[in-house]
Amino acid sequence: MTSLRPWKSLKRNAIFDGGKCGFKGTQLPMMVALCTGMLFIVYRTTLFQYEHTEMEVKMHPFDSIKESAFASGLLNNLPRGIVRPNSDMELKPLWSSSSRSKTEVDASNRRYLLAMPVGITQKRNVDTVVQKFLPENFTVMLFHYDGNLDGWWDLEWSSKAIHIVAHNQTKWWFAKRFLHPAVVSIYDYIFLWDEDLGVQHFNPARYLDIVRSEGLEISQPALDPNSTEIHHRITIRARMKKFHRRVYDVRGKVKCSDSSDGPPCTGFVEGMAPVFSRSAWYCAWHLIQNDLVHGWGMDMKLGYCAQGDRTKKVGVVDREYVVHKGIQSLGGSGKKPFLSLFISLFVCSQRHSGGLDPRMEIRRQSTWELQIFKDRWNKAVKEDKFWVDPFRSIRRRKPISDRRDKEKRSHHH
Repeated sequence: MTSLRPWKSLKRNAIFDGGKCGFKGTQLPMMVALCTGMLFIVYRTTLFQYEHTEMEVKMHPFDSIKESAFASGLLNNLPRGIVRPNSDMELKPLWSSSSRSKTEVDASNRRYLLAMPVGITQKRNVDTVVQKFLPENFTVMLFHYDGNLDGWWDLEWSSKAIHIVAHNQTKWWFAKRFLHPAVVSIYDYIFLWDEDLGVQHFNPARYLDIVRSEGLEISQPALDPNSTEIHHRITIRARMKKFHRRVYDVRGKVKCSDSSDGPPCTGFVEGMAPVFSRSAWYCAWHLIQNDLVHGWGMDMKLGYCAQGDRTKKVGVVDREYVVHKGIQSLGGSGKKPFLSLFISLFVCSQRHSGGLDPRMEIRRQSTWELQIFKDRWNKAVKEDKFWVDPFRSIRRRKPISDRRDKEKRSHHH
């Protein structure tokens, strides 16, 4: 009997150990599930923080500038809380009856900026444009290139607008010097328009609704087909569409098809009426060359500032469109287009008599600046060893996707 006790004891221990093993077997899946859940929570939290940071950078791009300024030591003698890296164009009263300024900007409200180069000859049309924008919480900024400011004070809204005077300067000259991103960072969208646009069929509020809903960082209103000047087919209004991002055209030097992945077939707006989001303007301002004042060539590169794929983030809004009147004012007479023939004949006679043709000289300067801009871009691309063209991979992938689309169409047929 005694010889069986050790065996019973061993059996009892084996049963006990088997129980422990069974317990561990049921615990392991629970631990795996728990660890998986914790990893998922960490992932989601990290992703949320990243997206939140990205949004903060877009909404407040100058906080990073503030931090870099502290890191450089330039602001070390100031307490951080007193530093304000940005500004705005809002007019302030000399005094207020309350402790809080009546014109203090409410961060919860959306604000927009309309900036236009203007001459006194286009006063009536500018007045019409401004009257459309003011009710929609727009700040108005006028660049007076003809030096005539006194002629505007009879307009009711003129005292509420920002006026900057510099004789014979262009829109891009003004924009580079007075629309620094740190100064206009409170504005959700910036309209940098020419003065010769007809706005009978344009509503700023509806336009912005479309731009926001479609995620367009850079846009422009479509041009009425009856406009006096149309330079690119993509800007022409498509009557049956709300907006469009590309155009199809087999005529002319540039053929636009499904395989087209860049300007002027897609990812393109023209310089007469561009609209920028805050983030897009931060990039576009840095693209403007300080000494190249006519801005030629920039329209072909603005897509790089679209904060993503230019074929998706850049578009032309058809439902809210404008008429481009094509009135040449800067450096010219500012007369209506039907007088241009007589003006040209007069200018031609002036040239032969030793005078200068202002329009011809401006065009010559613009063409020269275009070549300079192209050369600078190509040089910058060559010298920046770390820069990668974000659209080069799209160009490489496009033919494959196009072939697949064609195969699908053939199967359907």
